[in-house]
Amino acid sequence: MTTSTKATVLDKKASARMERQLTKALTDACETAKPMLPGFAWLTHLVDYRRFPDSLRVIWVFKTQDDLARALKGDGRQRMRELTEAAFFDAEIKIADIDAHLDADSEEECRRVHGGDWEHRLAIMERH
Repeated sequence: MTTSTKATVLDKKASARMERQLTKALTDACETAKPMLPGFAWLTHLVDYRRFPDSLRVIWVFKTQDDLARALKGDGRQRMRELTEAAFFDAEIKIADIDAHLDADSEEECRRVHGGDWEHRLAIMERH
């Protein structure tokens, strides 16, 4: 298990194992969230295993900016946090400050700013 107090470099085998565990746990979180969060569409994660777990970010994507705003005004942010924390626990990732690894976005904003090109949008997010 790792902590976010010090980044760890994972070898190729450990990185692949962690990616499988994390993907499964986040898929479960995504399916749990769909009926709980109106307008929620999907989630993804960004990670550089050379700086793990510090580089790990989970992006919750809503259909519209209004859906995102409603989620953030209500208890949606807390639900996203709890589901992310549960996914990290299931993947055996220890992170002290879940909020530092949590982002939210919308399909509408990606279309407006990046013409719907999520690969480009996420690459920009990963650099920041």
